[in-house]
Amino acid sequence: MTAMETAAGHRRMLLTGNHAVAYGALRAKPQVMPVYPITPQTPVLEKLLELAQAGELSGEMITVESEHSAMAACIAASLAGARVFTATASQGIALMHEMLHFAAGARTPVVMVNVNRTLASPWGFWADQTDSLSQRDTGWMQLYCESAQEALDTVLQAYRVAESVLLPAMVVIEAMYISHTLEPVEVPDEALVAGFLPPFEPALRLDPARPRSVGGTTTPAQWRQNRLAMQEAMTLALGAVAEAGRLYGELTGRFYGATESYRTEDAEVVLVAAGGMAGTAREAVDRLREAGIPAGLLRLRLFRPFPGVEIAKALAGAGRVAVVDRNCSIGSGGIFCQEVRAALSGLGQGGVPVLSYIAGLGGVNVPPERMMRIATDALGREGTSPGPIQAEEL
Repeated sequence: MTAMETAAGHRRMLLTGNHAVAYGALRAKPQVMPVYPITPQTPVLEKLLELAQAGELSGEMITVESEHSAMAACIAASLAGARVFTATASQGIALMHEMLHFAAGARTPVVMVNVNRTLASPWGFWADQTDSLSQRDTGWMQLYCESAQEALDTVLQAYRVAESVLLPAMVVIEAMYISHTLEPVEVPDEALVAGFLPPFEPALRLDPARPRSVGGTTTPAQWRQNRLAMQEAMTLALGAVAEAGRLYGELTGRFYGATESYRTEDAEVVLVAAGGMAGTAREAVDRLREAGIPAGLLRLRLFRPFPGVEIAKALAGAGRVAVVDRNCSIGSGGIFCQEVRAALSGLGQGGVPVLSYIAGLGGVNVPPERMMRIATDALGREGTSPGPIQAEEL
């Protein structure tokens, strides 16, 4: 790992995605970090320990006996008023599932990084988005990152958004392709981050001097009120994500939104993708354009809350839409495609043909040539396919 100072005082380093999110946590200054290792997330915790031993990271790291316990500790620390960070992957987030509902229902703004990895059985260690997408109804915000730089930047933005709407946030990167790949990453200056991310000071917190309970039994009406409040917070989060991305861009030159449109203005076919595969799709779009095929890309960065209106606007002029999913809801198909179709239909754009392509399951590589074949296949089809299309068979 090498580092150099930039003109603005930031550090430019060669980092993996895992180490990038650890540096994002370092700059966010979490006070409590309950941790439990699982491949391929373990380097996040190892880097945090290294930073702590070097005296750079001052928060308290708590080693626990399982991911379930890690999230339980996150909830307790957050309710006590601490800024909290943790990370997990695959079977770890599956084991956390019960506690993820508790964290959201208790309105704790925990920030967690999830490294997308296949779920057992059979056993695997490569990229697959199903682990995080399986948690889509828990009440957590979810942001999918394309690069190590974006992962670091998104950790900082996630804290600002989570603490403003009081909902937990999940920052998602893909196993190996992002988690273990070295990239040049700019680590923002500590003073810059301090101006962007103020200290966490909740209005209510657990305090022995002022006893109160959290998560007790409620009446049906009270439970309903809690869930409606969470839904309203998700609605507010749409604006908070946009604001955080804009303000962060003004400070660093790197602007972010809920989605990213690339060469979609006159596109006859638009590829829709999330995470690292979006970068591959961008390359494919450029190659298709060189070949005279008007293609574009819509990258999904925010999944919860789902930015349906923004997506519908971006796809309004598309002749064909090809959603590429590195996940599969068994019995239904690609999860991102389901959501895109529902959003377009609900907003009166159900006539836009949306085709579902499953690609890269289990970490299978998806090169630009595969993305190009997906785009040309979508252009050649009449209407929509009755089920998901296996991209590797094209």
